[in-house]
Amino acid sequence: MRDVAIIEAPSVLGLRPTGVEESPEALLGAGLAEGLGAVRAGRVEPPAYAPERDRDTGVLNPGGIAGYSVALADAVSAVLFDGRFPVVLGGDCSVLLGNLLALRRRDRHGLLFLDGHTDFYQPSAEPAGEAASMELALATGRGPRVLTDLEGRGPLVRDEDVVALGFRDAEESASYGMQPLPPALHAMDLDTVRALGAAEAARRAVGLLTGDGTGAGYWVHLDVDVLDDAVMPAVDYRLPGGLSWQDLETVLRTALSGDGAVGLDVAIFNPRLDPDSSIAGRLTEALVRGFGGQG
Repeated sequence: MRDVAIIEAPSVLGLRPTGVEESPEALLGAGLAEGLGAVRAGRVEPPAYAPERDRDTGVLNPGGIAGYSVALADAVSAVLFDGRFPVVLGGDCSVLLGNLLALRRRDRHGLLFLDGHTDFYQPSAEPAGEAASMELALATGRGPRVLTDLEGRGPLVRDEDVVALGFRDAEESASYGMQPLPPALHAMDLDTVRALGAAEAARRAVGLLTGDGTGAGYWVHLDVDVLDDAVMPAVDYRLPGGLSWQDLETVLRTALSGDGAVGLDVAIFNPRLDPDSSIAGRLTEALVRGFGGQG
């Protein structure tokens, strides 16, 4: 097991205050820290939520997200400096920007993007202006500069250093006019993962992230809606299909087993849609098993 430090990042600046902000407490209450043998490295509180789209960018809370990303990057940087493995509990998917900013301060890194959606919208195509549907585009330098060039370090990750695995939103995103994924970005949709099997898909993903010899490692982003809607209904934007619990555990074990992974975040779980806490318990179990424990 890794030397894990948990950071709570309950921001919904890129989404809405629907309950996702309660995810850190729910997962910690389900025993995640104990299961991972983790220390708790603090909580980064977000600024006040503004429900109106910014006129200049078309995005909700762009300044708030930018400032929060810097504060979260500071917390992640402190964990990395201590030689520990940061596990960041969001919140919505916009927390990815702060995590990647911490890595960008240090070196060039990769990103294993586990999400049921590609989250590559431009503001003009995102119906509500939610950065949680844009974070992969923003991280790769596409979108308003206030979010794509944090600390003047944009893009936070290069196209060729990203593997998006398990997404299943092609029809939906096309209907909204989302910009296409760039050709250099490695895309492995749900059908590809099913055809290869989760273990082989994960091995190939890790190979792509570690095969160029950069050696700096990669971040793992887990939006829990990558899971099958039948077993993970506690999310705000539901889509049929997805990975099984066993698939997710296999992918995480493969991604976390070597020295390549340098951190992980968990996003979008909504405890208000899990009234008996059974899903929080199962998600905690999957995360512990993904780290090689006996959850």
